[in-house]
Amino acid sequence: MLNVIAIQGRLARDPELRQTTTGKSVASFTVACDRGRRDANGQSTADWIPVVAWDARAEFVCKYFQKGSMIAVDGRLQSRTYTAKDGTNRTALEVVASNVHFCGSKAESAAPAGSPAPAAPAPSFAPVREDWQMIEDEGDLPF
Repeated sequence: MLNVIAIQGRLARDPELRQTTTGKSVASFTVACDRGRRDANGQSTADWIPVVAWDARAEFVCKYFQKGSMIAVDGRLQSRTYTAKDGTNRTALEVVASNVHFCGSKAESAAPAGSPAPAAPAPSFAPVREDWQMIEDEGDLPF
């Protein structure tokens, strides 16, 4: 069986860190993933995906990510059932994070909340070294 999911998007709100009765850390947060298309009114559409992270991952997310941060998560999709306060049975779907990664620039993540994101820096290229030799291309190189 295969149960793998990977999502990338922005945090919809600050992550929430809690402790279980046994002392394990658990963080819950929602990732807004753009669908890549617009609705009939020209507005972008997004999916709001609930994510749960445990132990060190939970603490990492709560320490380094905040509302609006770009994040990449891979893990597994989990469903669970529970009884609501009104007595009805409900099912919740959520991603259980195996790995969490930064996606934005360091400057973007260091910006105070509410401030506009700085422009992306120009790409840097390795300097030309004098001990490198030019390869003559006669059209037969595979790249």
